[in-house]
This record gives sequence, C-alpha cells and structure tokens, in this order.
Amino acid sequence: MTLASRMNELIRAGFSGIWISSQEHQDAIAELAAMARDEGWQLASWNIERGLHAVGNVAITAEASDPLAAVRAAATPAGDDITSIFVLENFHRFLGSAEIVQAVSHAVFLGKMNRSFIVILSPTVQLPPELEKLFVTVEHELPSRDQLLEIAQSIATESGELPEGRELDDVLGAASGLTRYEAEGAYSLSLVRHSKLTPAAIWELKTQTLKKSGLLSLYRGGNSFDSLGGLNVLKAFTRRALVHRGRARERVKPRGVMLLSPPGCGKSEFCKTLGNEVGRPVLILDVGSLMGSLVGQSEERTRQALATVDAMAPCVLMIDEVEKAFAGASGTSGDSGVSSRMFGSFLSWLNDHESDVFVVCTANDIQKLPPEFVRAERFDAVFFLDLPDRKQKDEIWALYLNRYGLDASEPRPADELWTGAEIKSCCRLAALLDAPLIQAAENVVPVAVTSGESVERLRQWADGRCLSAEQTGVYRSKKSAGTGRGESGRRKVNRNPSVN
Repeated sequence: MTLASRMNELIRAGFSGIWISSQEHQDAIAELAAMARDEGWQLASWNIERGLHAVGNVAITAEASDPLAAVRAAATPAGDDITSIFVLENFHRFLGSAEIVQAVSHAVFLGKMNRSFIVILSPTVQLPPELEKLFVTVEHELPSRDQLLEIAQSIATESGELPEGRELDDVLGAASGLTRYEAEGAYSLSLVRHSKLTPAAIWELKTQTLKKSGLLSLYRGGNSFDSLGGLNVLKAFTRRALVHRGRARERVKPRGVMLLSPPGCGKSEFCKTLGNEVGRPVLILDVGSLMGSLVGQSEERTRQALATVDAMAPCVLMIDEVEKAFAGASGTSGDSGVSSRMFGSFLSWLNDHESDVFVVCTANDIQKLPPEFVRAERFDAVFFLDLPDRKQKDEIWALYLNRYGLDASEPRPADELWTGAEIKSCCRLAALLDAPLIQAAENVVPVAVTSGESVERLRQWADGRCLSAEQTGVYRSKKSAGTGRGESGRRKVNRNPSVN
C-alpha cells in the first residue's frame, strides 16, 4: 500500500493527528500533493526555513514564521466543508516546548471538528507523552523494486545503458534499501564510470550509506564455500534452502540458522562465505551500535535497522556472538529494560517478518539465551559445529598452506585438539616468522586446552539438541579414551570429533 493510499484512508476516517516517518520529505510531500489534488483537498506545508507555504493551487492567508504560529495557523478553519492538510516538516525538533506541545494538542482536537489535519513529517518518531494518544504513525517505505526500475529507466535512457535479464536483477538487488535520492545518485555514478548500470558502483555507494547510518555494515568478500573446510551438511542445507527454490516453494521463504560451537570452529567465516556462495549481500548487525543515549532511541534505532534489512531483501543477516549482543535481555543489566525491549523487538521481527532475509546467528554459549530464542519457526535449524576431525583438519591444513605459500610436505605439529582458527594461526605465524610449522605451533595454545571445561559443557548441552554440521542427523558427542579421566562413563574432552 502506498503512502497516499494509507493517508487517504486515515483522513477519511477522521484521524486529525498523523505522524509520517520518512527519510524522503520531498517525495512524501509530492505524493500527498497528488492525493490532495485528486480529492479536491487543500494542502500546505511548513518548515523552519521557508515558513508556511502553499502546495498546489492553495491560497495561504495566515502568517506563520515560527513553529507556534504554524500550529495556530493549522488550527484555523479553511472554510465550511473544506478538508485542509498541514504538513509540518521536521517538527520533532520543536516538541520540547510545553507551549508548542499544548498548541499541537489543541490543534489536533479542533481538527476533528473543522476537517483540518496536522501531519508531522520527520525521519524519526519522537512523540512526547502528551501527544502519544493523539497521533497515528505511518511509515513512508523505501522504494520497491518496481519503483527502482522506474527510476533506472528514467536515468538510463540511451541504448545499452540499461541492462536486461539477470544483470538487471543484480542492479535492482544492489539498489534495494536505498532511498529514491540515493538510487538516482548511484545510477548516475554507474553511468559516469561504466556508461551503463552495473552493480559494482551501486554497491560502493550502498556500503557508504550503511556506514553513515551506523546501524549495519555490509560485507563484500570474495570467498565461497571452497575456502572453508568441512561443514558439509551445513553447507548443503543452506545452499539448498537459498538456491534450489522450486516452483512450489516460492511461497515458502527460508528463515535462517543458529550456529553453536566453541570459538574458532568457523561460524563467522561460514556466514561471510554464505553470501557469495548464494549470490546475496551479507549484512552484519552490531547490536551494540543500536544503543542510544536518549530515552527510546535504542528501540527506534532497532526498528530502523530491521526496516533497512527488510528493504535490502533478499540478503543474509549475520549477528555474531548473539548471546553477548543481547546479554542484558534477562532484565538484570540495570539499563531500565532497554535491552529487554530491543530483544523483544528482534524476536517479534524474527518470527513475523515476511521479507526474504536469511538470518544467521552465532553463539559460543547458547545457555545464556532465553529458550524462546531458538524455538521452532524462528530458525530453520540449530547446528552444532564441533572441533574438526582428522579429515577436516587435513582439508584445512591444505587450504592455509596453499594460501600462505608454505611447503605442503613440511612436518606438521600435533593438532589433536586444534580448531580451524588455530591451524590458520599456525600457518600465518610460520609465514610471518619464516619458521617451520612445528616451531610456529609453540605460539598456539588450543582453546580446547585453555577452556576445556567450557568446551565439554557445550558438547554436553548440544548432545541430542542440535543438528550436526558435518554428518546427517542429530549431533552426538563421542567419548574419547586416554584423556586421563578414567573410564567412569563421564564425558571427556573429545580428541577426535567428527564435526567442524
């Protein structure tokens, strides 16, 4: 539903206080002006620079050079049976004044009787308590793919400038999540650089846009699953869910996966390679960056970030170490419940969003998360990534020996309890120090040694509760002999696990 159609319904229903959340004020006003012209309504707008001015063929008789005068002018009846709409741009800046808040409240009340409507146009919703019950909020959504196509067609008018088929889909996918103004700039930059619309220039501008917002970051790596050893079942599951989409499954969108493992087993690297493997951008959400200093700002920034993610679909959303990101969700963090409300908003979105966003969350200790986080229909599956087995270690050794230009026939150190990250560290240090692998290994202490109890506790929890990332079916922890703990039947640190 368009902004104009939603506004038409609200005005006909008599909502005299309307707050529009929009990043594109001129486009929003143009849409409202077209609606008012079609319906025979009067439309005027006010901002601090220009004051009150007419939109279209509307006569403005009132003087309104300051915010209070603008509200009083909006409350003045335009005439019998005349519907008048007054748009106040960026008026959230002036709602700290008790006098202006009282005037807005009075104008909304009078609007019920004289058919005058107060519309506050702002990039964020910041309603004081006195006005919360008087205003209904409307979201001015970012342009859809069809609208982005119209913009592209209006800019790329020469022969050969507008691609076709799959290449055009890639261009529109790259532009998803941009405002109309940003899309026009990205298309123009692409034409200047390449004489045609290409995704590369658009991705560059899009990356800068996300950095400026501070809410999300965009990962643009070139590695695919070939650069990641092991995890065969996890790779097959995600590839099939995201790539092999049959006709009957067009109505069913994948939700995502939860990845649990000890540190260094490839969770984050998998997330980053997944996007390139399936042809989707990878958005990284840093929950800490959503925290704001003002009351309600953190919750608002959370909603903005999730709205941006929805607009950039289809994409992959990565939340790394999610148990630390929402550490205060239990309500014991002393932040007046901000973390709990942010976590609640994320849970609701995770369960209800209709956009084609594949969410990948990673965790080192899932027991710190509330049980409702991993219930059915929030994720498609929960996978456990154990320490790599012998076959996987050999694959990882071969991969990093080749990457760092080392001799593959060189003797390797004992790696019974090593993760993939520790193998990579050993190879990198050998190349950095120009030393043999065995000597470089003296600087590597496995996490299964430094945090052996935590690793074993994590295995015990995952046993029977998670899917295996390497073998089909539920993960089962194996008992290892020779760990120095006797044969009492207790679970021991796994020296030869089967899952990466």
